Amino acid sequence: MSGVALTVKVPQPHAPFSSLSNPSSTSSISRSRSTAINFDLATCFRQMGLYSFGFRARFRRRDRILNAASSSAGAVELGFREIQEKCCKWQWNGHSITYLVLHPPQPRSSNPPLLLVHGFGASIAHWRRNIMILAESQTVYAIDLLGFGASEKPAGFAYTMEKWAQLILDFLYEIVGKPTVLIGNSVGSLACVIAASESTNGLVRGLVLLNCAGGMNNKAIVDDWRIKLLLPLLWLFDFLMKQRGIASSIFERFKQRDNLRNILLSVYGNKESVDEDLLQIIKEPADEEGALDAFISIVTGPPGPNPVQLLPRISLPILVLWGNQDPFTPLDGPVGKYFASLPSQQPNVSFCILEGVGHCPHDDRPDLVHEKLIPWLASLSRLHTTTTSS
Repeated sequence: MSGVALTVKVPQPHAPFSSLSNPSSTSSISRSRSTAINFDLATCFRQMGLYSFGFRARFRRRDRILNAASSSAGAVELGFREIQEKCCKWQWNGHSITYLVLHPPQPRSSNPPLLLVHGFGASIAHWRRNIMILAESQTVYAIDLLGFGASEKPAGFAYTMEKWAQLILDFLYEIVGKPTVLIGNSVGSLACVIAASESTNGLVRGLVLLNCAGGMNNKAIVDDWRIKLLLPLLWLFDFLMKQRGIASSIFERFKQRDNLRNILLSVYGNKESVDEDLLQIIKEPADEEGALDAFISIVTGPPGPNPVQLLPRISLPILVLWGNQDPFTPLDGPVGKYFASLPSQQPNVSFCILEGVGHCPHDDRPDLVHEKLIPWLASLSRLHTTTTSS
């Protein structure tokens, strides 16, 4: 990209996204928390008498973005029942799939729609603290993957990462019909990565990955010394889970309210986010017919494609957000280390560490997620506007 007479440098195509990444993210894994200083450029320009013409419009836009991000902590939270009442049904390969759609009050064609994809054991309602703030500026879709939430849980179905990815691609084609930013958590992130790597019709506009999983289950993470130590136990667990009576007993204990609360408390950094609604979001679908079959198939099935092989193929803008207190995919594990190293290898990737946050950042600390996500989405929209007008 060329400059102008004043030798003002114009960013490279992916610069708006790279500039959001933390240049010291990787080193900060082993470093204590540092104090961020917010240097307000708008105030400085006002004091120097330069807050005029182009600066005025630019800083007004900046203020709107930051105000939207800062207000997200107090944004309206959708209740579990309210979300259920707003949902729609879609038939996919003979199976009923539940989804939600919310439109912004003033739609803008430059703002791409978003598709939210939950993680293991979760559902649309796990995005309860994100949907409303995101829908202020963009059309928001959220989906229950087959086997989860209010979507069908067919008996005998063999769940795989590839099938979930195909479901996402078919949903984009049949329901959304526009280039869309995919936002996923855990295995939902991995399903989005697979979908983006296989998309051939231009319907994936960008990726946001929240603590992306390395596979459908722990058998994918064989490079982690912790998994290697537990590998014989994982094989035994697989064998036991294929005995339906044993699997049923384990599953029943897993979804008991007190056990479920303890599991969630170990996964969340912000313990106050583990409330009664969250327990209901996880427990109610687990009580439905077919939930046990889905549980068995997912934990004993093939782990699926590895993100390490898929991400180099993807040139789309990617934002990776990672809670540094994740016990499932820790930052010092092979998956966390790989994603932390990506910005130095791929200029389309931004990586941000979220301090004191667990495996589900969007529900654990939505304010921190929105602080990074909303400006990134705004950059994506501006890049699209610039590209289409040039």
